[in-house]
Amino acid sequence: MQKLDGYLTLNQAAEFLGVPVHTLKNWVANGKLPVHRNPINNYRLLKKENLEELLAEVEQSVHGGAKPRRKSSK
Repeated sequence: MQKLDGYLTLNQAAEFLGVPVHTLKNWVANGKLPVHRNPINNYRLLKKENLEELLAEVEQSVHGGAKPRRKSSK
């Protein structure tokens, strides 16, 4: 039997990514992250692998030569 070790609840995933839970809910609702449902309690579950891929994409964009935004001089 497969365990749920590779999955995180919304609260756990939000803590893992360092974002508020409502932000993560918006990302899921907008299809930016795939979500799975626990068949017993219907909790939303996110694969830890998908979250790690997201963090890798962010890391690449930060170190990939993107120019930082300038603050307005107001």
